Amino acid sequence: MNFFSRFMMGLAVCCLTSSIVMTAQGVEMAPKTKDGKFAVVPLCDGFDYPVGKPNGDGYYKSRGLRLASPRHLGEDWNGAGGRDSDLGDPVYTIGTGVVTYADDPRGAWGKVVIVRHAFREPKSGKVLCCQTLYAHLDEISVKLGQIVKRGDKVGTIGTAEGRYPAHLHAELHFNIDVNCGQQGIPKTKRNYGELEPFIKRFRRLNPETKQVRVPVGGFLPYKGTEGM
Repeated sequence: MNFFSRFMMGLAVCCLTSSIVMTAQGVEMAPKTKDGKFAVVPLCDGFDYPVGKPNGDGYYKSRGLRLASPRHLGEDWNGAGGRDSDLGDPVYTIGTGVVTYADDPRGAWGKVVIVRHAFREPKSGKVLCCQTLYAHLDEISVKLGQIVKRGDKVGTIGTAEGRYPAHLHAELHFNIDVNCGQQGIPKTKRNYGELEPFIKRFRRLNPETKQVRVPVGGFLPYKGTEGM
């Protein structure tokens, strides 16, 4: 099965809507549908790197996705200076979306932000959903339910409360029910993807003014924290 086939299998289809994003307390928030099952977000116009925006300048990928044991379910990005030289550096959302998790589950995760994205796949023309996770953060800069645009700051690089040298752990989820708890979701290519190749593949998309509904409410509580 090729990349695109796996990609299409793993992503949820989003429904077009004409709803308008609202503003609350100076922060752009995503409105929900009346049944609470969807949030309304703008479509992505492309994806950039989560550090050293837009091209990852000054950073390198020290570890990639590994689904076999020993597993590593995302990518680790380090500053070129090594060790804690990147501590406190900004972390950016790779694309436009809604913040569906912004909390501190502690342990090996540190502080975590999850952003859910919707974009139109160029070849098929279909609107698809995925999400990105940003972990080991020192600080969180966004709120649950907030609309963020490509390149907006979501937090700063941390050490997961001193567990590691400073770096960003970033994940790409094709299954949008994945959260910090993972809750039995299989560790497969249908559910997890390689972030950097995804960014390169969909680097620039045609801008659209339409907004879409993305599913919310699928996260299970984890260590006393809850998402959207």
